[in-house]
Amino acid sequence: QVTNHGVDTSVMDGMMVASREFFRQPPEEKQRYTNLIGGERFQLEGYGTDRVNSSEQILDWSDRLYLKVEPEDERSLALWPAHPQTFRNLLHEFTTKCRVVKDGLVRAMARLLELDNDYIIEQFGEKADTYARFSYYPECPRPELVFGLKPHSDGSVLTVLMVDDTVGGLQILRDGVWFDVPIVPHTLLINIGDQTEIMSNGIFKSPVHRVVTNAEKERLSLALFYSLDPEREIEPATQLVDEKRPALYRKVKVKDYIAGLFEHVSQGTMVIDTVKI
Repeated sequence: QVTNHGVDTSVMDGMMVASREFFRQPPEEKQRYTNLIGGERFQLEGYGTDRVNSSEQILDWSDRLYLKVEPEDERSLALWPAHPQTFRNLLHEFTTKCRVVKDGLVRAMARLLELDNDYIIEQFGEKADTYARFSYYPECPRPELVFGLKPHSDGSVLTVLMVDDTVGGLQILRDGVWFDVPIVPHTLLINIGDQTEIMSNGIFKSPVHRVVTNAEKERLSLALFYSLDPEREIEPATQLVDEKRPALYRKVKVKDYIAGLFEHVSQGTMVIDTVKI
């Protein structure tokens, strides 16, 4: 959890208020930004639920709005809510400020790995993408029966997360035990993702986490997923591989890994297991 991160509290609070206002609109208003093309074909961006691949799939108790925010010239602004009117400007400002946070963090992580300061920054490439995921978890009458978001690890390099400052629900797995992530208002929660675990040859771990539902209160969160250029390949840094510590992961193309991520999350399995040597 990061404090003194430079993202104004007014921007954080405003973004949460605007997000809540969007999700509380009537269904027909939200459907203007649907992630189903022609009512059938799923696309990553837009409003709705995660992809449903089969009738046996366990569904999550959440709505989502998924938007590409970087590169800026690849934004699909038609899918960015026009109401509330503050939404688009706030999201632009929030992502601009969080980019600075991300850059500072990955430089510090590179130093911890005894790599060049800009090693991870340089891996991102020219067309690195960042997606924003707004997750809305309504009150759930039977929270013991369903997850808000099923257990998974993030496929990103890094995830910057702004969570609801009044309702908990995020849990992290450590040594087989689920721990509640405490609420600290106006902090940013940082998740290390699978791409960093691979690049660091397992020195940094991508934590498995989930969201549990609440019978009495709705919950809202906003995650920014920072990923390498999808056309790039990812593998352990050569400086972190030697006879004592051989490569623990095979080389994989980023876009293939991300495609596998969505497939595995829907099945409740871990895509990182598929690239371990």
